[in-house]
Amino acid sequence: MTPTHLHEWLATQTPALASTIETLARSCARIAEAAALGQLAGLDGYTEHANSQGEMQTKLDLFADECIAGALAGCRHVAGWASEEHDEPSISGQHAETGEYLVVFDPLDGSSNIDANISVGTIFSILPHPFRGTSPGAAGFLQPGRRQVAAGYVIYGPACVMVLACGNGVAAFTLDRRDGHWRLTRDTIRVPEQTREFAINASNQRFWEKPVQRYVSECPAGETGPRSKDFNMRWVASLVAEVHRILSRGGVFLYPRDTKTPYKPGRLRLMYEAAPIAFLMERAGAGAVTGTRHLLDVVPDTLHQRVPVIVGSREEVELIVRYHEDPNENVSWQLFGSRSLFVRA
Repeated sequence: MTPTHLHEWLATQTPALASTIETLARSCARIAEAAALGQLAGLDGYTEHANSQGEMQTKLDLFADECIAGALAGCRHVAGWASEEHDEPSISGQHAETGEYLVVFDPLDGSSNIDANISVGTIFSILPHPFRGTSPGAAGFLQPGRRQVAAGYVIYGPACVMVLACGNGVAAFTLDRRDGHWRLTRDTIRVPEQTREFAINASNQRFWEKPVQRYVSECPAGETGPRSKDFNMRWVASLVAEVHRILSRGGVFLYPRDTKTPYKPGRLRLMYEAAPIAFLMERAGAGAVTGTRHLLDVVPDTLHQRVPVIVGSREEVELIVRYHEDPNENVSWQLFGSRSLFVRA
C-alpha cells in the first residue's frame, strides 16, 4: 500500500529513528501554528538577547528553540541536541547514555524575514550517538555530514511543508491543519540536472573569488553569452525557501566564500544548515559543495563552524567546481587534489 502519512512512510525505518523524526515533526507543527498567527501570537519583534554568534534573537526564534528542545528532552532515543541558538550542546538528563541519536537544529532559519511575512523554516539533522554507554559531550557532535542518518527542514509558508531525507529517499509532507497530520504530497523527489535559474546575494559581488565572479557574470549574458541560454536570478535571503524552490523546479544556490570578512571561511553554519541541506540535495540527485569539496565530507572543528555553500542542479554545480579547479582562476584556498571532485566511476 502506498504510504499517505508520515508515520506510514517511516514504517521501513527503525522504531527509534521513526520516533525521533515524529518528535521533531510534532514540535514543528507547534511552531507552524505560532508562525501562522503572526502578531496575534505575541511573538513578533526582537528580544534583548543575542545568540551564540552575536545575532539578535527574535521572539519566534526563542519559541521555536524551546519547542524543539522540550520535545527532544522527552524522547528516549535522543542522547543530546545542539541548537544554533546556544554555545554548547544540551545533554539529555535521562537518556544521555542510552539514546541512539544526537540531533542538531536551526530552530528558525531566515528569522530576519519574519516582519516582511516571508517564508522561514526549521532545519534539522540526526546523527548517530558515537559513544553509546557514555554521555556524548561536545566532541560527539563533530561528525561529517555523511554520518547523518536523516535530515530535513520544515518551511512555514502558505502551506507548511516538511521535506525529509533518510533511507527512503527524499519526500515532502504537508501539514493538514484540519487534523494535525503530516500527509505525503511528494515522493522520490529529484532535482532536475539542468537549470536556468540561480540564486546569490549580488550585493557581495565585489568580494567574491574569481570562479564565482566568472560564473555569475556569464549567467546574465544570456543567449549571446558563453552559456548560450537565458538565466533568471532569485534571492530570498531564507535558506529553506531557496532550497525548497530548487527541490521544486531546479536551480542553483550560492553562498560562497568571499573576502568581505577574510577570517570567516563562509557564512552558513556547517552543522545546522549546510550539512543537512547537502544530505537532502545529494539524495535528490543534486550537487552540494563548498566549491572545492563535497559538503558532506567536511569534518567540523567546532559546533558553529561556517562554510561556503553551493548546492543545486548537478550540471551547474559541476561547472562551478570546474571553474574552481581552473588554475587561471587563482583560488587561494583549499585546492583540489589531482582528481576532479565530480569524476564519475
